[in-house]
Amino acid sequence: MAHPSQLGFQDAASPVMEELLHFHDHALMIVFLISTLVLYIIVAMVSTKLTNKYILDSQEIEIIWTVLPAVILILIALPSLRILYLMDEINDPHLTIKAMGHQWYWSYEYTDYEDLGFDSYMIPTQDLAPGQFRLLEADHRMVVPVESPIRILISAEDVLHSWAVPALGIKMDAVPGRLNQTAFITSRPGVFYGQCSEICGANHSFMPIVVEAVPLEHFESWSSLMLEDA
Repeated sequence: MAHPSQLGFQDAASPVMEELLHFHDHALMIVFLISTLVLYIIVAMVSTKLTNKYILDSQEIEIIWTVLPAVILILIALPSLRILYLMDEINDPHLTIKAMGHQWYWSYEYTDYEDLGFDSYMIPTQDLAPGQFRLLEADHRMVVPVESPIRILISAEDVLHSWAVPALGIKMDAVPGRLNQTAFITSRPGVFYGQCSEICGANHSFMPIVVEAVPLEHFESWSSLMLEDA
């Protein structure tokens, strides 16, 4: 859960998000090293009274500032491509959920069950219970079992939307007439919040996404209750 004045990412709640956090730290360290080196060279060049007649025509310097950036780009690209392939892998999901974007709410359908689906609307500010978050709470949460591979199919019925949950490292566009898919595994129980991340009209800011990860036994009890009420 994000908090005021937060500078970094939210705490990771999935293996993919943990990898993204590690890659962010890796890339940021490279940026700091490059910035420090460039700043040092600028200060040294400006402050020194000595001159080198070969500084503007040196074969060695040309080789260094050609090879070094190429090596740095490789050090950034390889872990980036690794994470990209990890995010695309969907191996034997235990549960498939279809999320449909509407103006301005989400609907969820658990395709492994015969009749388990619901609409998820934002809870108005005046109806919030103590401890609930304004603009982030939904009347129906998307409940998933913890530590289980979940495949989510994402589409839209009217305009472009985007299904995004930062703590899970997920952001997938919901496009009318197109079915996108992604997968995630929640590494711990909890409630994880997201919002529509594609401007979709007047009430774009009022389309929260709430994912609740619970133990498998609790998920089975919840699904049974939902099927009885259907």
